[in-house]
Amino acid sequence: MFNCLIWMFVLLCSSIADENSIRDADIFPSSPEIERGSTLKLFCILGKRYTPHRNASHIIWKLNHELIAQENYNIVNETVSSITIHNFTYSKAHVKCFTKYLGKEQLLVHTEVKSGFPPDTPGNISCIYCFDTKLTCTWTSGRETNLMTKYTLYRKLMTEGRVTLPNTMGSCQSKTESCSFYYPDTPYSSSFCFQVKAENVLGEVLSDCVPIAMEKIEKFEPPEILSVKKITGIRQLLTVTWKMPEKIIPSQDLICEVQYRNLYSNSSEFVTVPLNSAEKTGSCNLTGLWDSTEYSVAIRCISVVSIFWSEWSRGKTVSTEEKAPSEKVDLWRVVESSQSAGSRSVHLMWKPLNSFPPSGRILGYKIQYFPENNAALKITNISTDKKIILFLNEEAYIISITAYNSAGNSPEAILRIPSTDEKTSQIIETVKTFTTHEDVVVEWIASEPEVTEYVVEWYEELETDPFARSWQHVSNSTNWRTNKKNFKPFICYNISVYPLYGNKVAAPYSIQTYVQEKKPSEGPVADTDIPGKNEVTIKWNEISKDKRNGFISNYTIFYKPEDGKELNETVNSDVLQYRLKSLQANTQYTVYIMASNEAGGTSGEPKTFKTLKFNKEDVIFIALPVGLSMLFLLGLWITCTLKKHAFKKVCWPDIPNPAESIAVEWPLDASTNNSFLKGVTSEAKTINFEDISVLEHCFPEEIQEGSLLMNCENHVSECTDINTKGMINGDKKILYNEENEVAKCFSPSMPYIITDQEVRSQIPSVLKPAKEIQPIEMLEDDLCKSQRSSIKNEENGNEVLKLEDFSEEALFNPYLKNSVKTREFLISENLPEHSKNEPKSQSTVLPPFQQNVAGQSYITLDVFALATSH
Repeated sequence: MFNCLIWMFVLLCSSIADENSIRDADIFPSSPEIERGSTLKLFCILGKRYTPHRNASHIIWKLNHELIAQENYNIVNETVSSITIHNFTYSKAHVKCFTKYLGKEQLLVHTEVKSGFPPDTPGNISCIYCFDTKLTCTWTSGRETNLMTKYTLYRKLMTEGRVTLPNTMGSCQSKTESCSFYYPDTPYSSSFCFQVKAENVLGEVLSDCVPIAMEKIEKFEPPEILSVKKITGIRQLLTVTWKMPEKIIPSQDLICEVQYRNLYSNSSEFVTVPLNSAEKTGSCNLTGLWDSTEYSVAIRCISVVSIFWSEWSRGKTVSTEEKAPSEKVDLWRVVESSQSAGSRSVHLMWKPLNSFPPSGRILGYKIQYFPENNAALKITNISTDKKIILFLNEEAYIISITAYNSAGNSPEAILRIPSTDEKTSQIIETVKTFTTHEDVVVEWIASEPEVTEYVVEWYEELETDPFARSWQHVSNSTNWRTNKKNFKPFICYNISVYPLYGNKVAAPYSIQTYVQEKKPSEGPVADTDIPGKNEVTIKWNEISKDKRNGFISNYTIFYKPEDGKELNETVNSDVLQYRLKSLQANTQYTVYIMASNEAGGTSGEPKTFKTLKFNKEDVIFIALPVGLSMLFLLGLWITCTLKKHAFKKVCWPDIPNPAESIAVEWPLDASTNNSFLKGVTSEAKTINFEDISVLEHCFPEEIQEGSLLMNCENHVSECTDINTKGMINGDKKILYNEENEVAKCFSPSMPYIITDQEVRSQIPSVLKPAKEIQPIEMLEDDLCKSQRSSIKNEENGNEVLKLEDFSEEALFNPYLKNSVKTREFLISENLPEHSKNEPKSQSTVLPPFQQNVAGQSYITLDVFALATSH
């Protein structure tokens, strides 16, 4: 029967679709809601647009994009196809109807399907009643239906025998688990019962009617606190006054509860105050409170028959009566060195009072200080801050600080500042620090056990503000422990322990520590001195303190030759330079330095350098012989330059060339016939001389010859710079000189002929003797003067020597060893007559030859022998 009804409904829908032809397809039922786990059946109906080319056989179904199996399809007729899904468990799903024609799918229509459960019977019905304001009831709905469910709350009257009357006194609907009645639909009665009905598409249920007395569910508004006061002169007491709300069920006694707590505590205290129905206000005294402490107060009330307290009133805060501070301040100081003579700055700082509970609000601090030896010079300062700077001289001072409030002053905290020249004793022998999982621990050893008070001071190493330091007093202990949170990681801290005895502070013991380390933020920058051949000095600077992140334990120098193996050397943290040895000469190296602490190491930037090919020793070894050789050659050259005449006389003495002599005129034919003279006169073929006279000694006396001839020889040497030139006139060489110039123009380098009485006879006739030169005795001064005078004949360009007659008597040394005492000029017969006829009285004596003196020109006997043989 049911199937027949469904078929009739489908046919009706088809006929409607055919008639209207508004939609191309339709799905039935639309947006169904079914019970979870049941069977879902849907129909898809084609419109006329798709016929006759398409029919129900072209329809396919999908569930949430998944194709439904063909066995779930059912073709009702040419335009209607149905789908059946058993045990549908989706809470929400989309079912879509498609047509598939010529391999293409086309969406026709889709719908959303929900599954859920029928509602459970509501339970745990409870209500709250606010007199003449609102009545609210709540309940539990059971399991979640997952479908839209509607609830209806019924309020019904009951008889005295708790029989529910059929008439309801009101109802309200809700989609949640609570519902409210509002004034004026809130009559007061103690005979109400409450019932809840729940319904959705799958069904509905109705709860039992639960009787609830209205006075038991009354909850009124919180009371209003009128005042919370302290009574002057009475400490540790507050008086609280409040006002009750107006909308309360009449004739009901009340109970109020006062809650109070101080602001330093998280726990509260309670005081219960009963009130009768006629009282509109209430009050109570809070006792046993702390002095100078702020308290927060709140109140709530309840009917004696109700089960619901009112909400807490808005709280009020007030402070109890103050008293004078009972504890002295925690005082400390930092004394800076004198900036100028007779002045130093003392930074005083103190902490808030440690008393608990505190004595009250501190209004300020009174600082008094005076020289230790003169209390009459007391100075007083007032400060509202917790620090101050005092400028004191070099004397010892006593400083006291008191805190004050409206009730009085605290005890004095006294501290002594020592004089600048005072030496304090070292009581603490050693200090060490270490860290645990959560704490930093400082331990120390004191040499005087009677000292029981200490101050531990700590601050960051780079901190320059004295007021940024932290401190803490330690009593009857030689260790101190604090939480790690008081220290920053990777920061170096200075920790000092000061012994206290009375108001004096002994010498501190200070150390440095890190609570946590990490490797340095940067490495050292390497630098090098001038490299040597096999070594170089590497230098570096310390890492800045803010980038060390821990204690530097060592430095490692890494160095590597080009295309070689990397080597390293490790040094202590106090070493800032290191000499690398045994390096390869003329090689490029790369070097960098790593700084290490307990957490690790960081390397700096690399630097390159190249060793030398030669070191200083090699250069000295090479340059020294070369330099000495050059110095030796330079000295030899200078010596040869300065002593060239001496060397020439010794090594290459001058051998006189008779052909170039100016003392005699060689005959042209004689020189032509004589092969020896040909060689001698090869450079001056025009020279003619006829005779040679013998130069004899000027002074026959042996006594005078020594001194006279020596002086004359010295003066003759002055004349060596005068040029002697030959003047050729035709085939004859004419020698002319002034009569007073003879001695001057003759020098040791002039050619001369030394003869003896025996040798003269052997001179050939070609050498015709001149007039004999007679010896003339003269003073040494006159002789030298005559030798120094000379003139030049500028017209002829020749120097003419004018000779006088000399005596024939002359001494002769047969060994030709410079023993000739006088010299004889050889006068040619071809000389002009005026030269031959010079007065003999003007003859001049030449100085004798010196024995063993090099450089004197002479003609040996061999010359005369050659001349004779020719």
